[in-house]
Amino acid sequence: MARFLIVPQWQGSSSARAMQLVDGAEAIAGDLPRAACTMIEVPAEAGEDLGTGVRRLSTLRRVRELVEEAVRHAEEPLIVVGGDCGVAAGAVAATAGDDLAVVWMDAHADLNSPESSLSGAFHGMVLRAILGEGPEGLALPAGAVTPARVVLVGTRDLDPAEAAFVEEAGIRMLPTDALDDPAQLVAAVAATGARRIHIHIDLDVLDPSAITGIGFPVPFGADPVALVAALRALREAFPVAGATITEFAPASPADAASDLGTILRLVGALA
Repeated sequence: MARFLIVPQWQGSSSARAMQLVDGAEAIAGDLPRAACTMIEVPAEAGEDLGTGVRRLSTLRRVRELVEEAVRHAEEPLIVVGGDCGVAAGAVAATAGDDLAVVWMDAHADLNSPESSLSGAFHGMVLRAILGEGPEGLALPAGAVTPARVVLVGTRDLDPAEAAFVEEAGIRMLPTDALDDPAQLVAAVAATGARRIHIHIDLDVLDPSAITGIGFPVPFGADPVALVAALRALREAFPVAGATITEFAPASPADAASDLGTILRLVGALA
């Protein structure tokens, strides 16, 4: 049976619906086997930026430590359920190695630095921190994950600084329509030379017509059926070291219920 780490973190988000990320994580957990879930107690306080340009940094650091510790000591790979995308930093840190690729499925690249970010919200900087650039306590050690071992999937809304970084670093990108042929995704990951993968899903990689409970919808996203097929192809081709599924912020319990079928199909494909 798959194991899940539930992390209802909201402090990394810049959305007006940030607090609803707590509701989203709890709604997903409510439809998972209770015995398979472990809950991370996210501090109630917002936290301080400590002069770094990252809002709520002090709390984000603490949660990152808790996630990394839980994933590192797990007896089998965990699926981490957020909360905002920031939960991926600790999850990847726990399994990073020179044989790990990060498959980042997200409408946004999350590659801003504290200097380039307009919002100061960590969920727009997470992948950059995974690549070793960011405040102490959030960023991974330099070289733990390199740009050559990252594949951006369905990413279609990049800030200018992010687009420049992608080009300069040579990060592989697959457009949404490439998911119609899962072999393209498998080939892109194989080209990294990795032997293990971490799969990260921000639910806004999906088309807004397929899901309502997201804070930053971007048109022309993935079809759920194609995404599920792509995830299954990845799992058949590579050992999965871990996974994250994030950014579910339903506006109401009724809206949560309407989206959960789609989300649980993705969870099933990961598990």
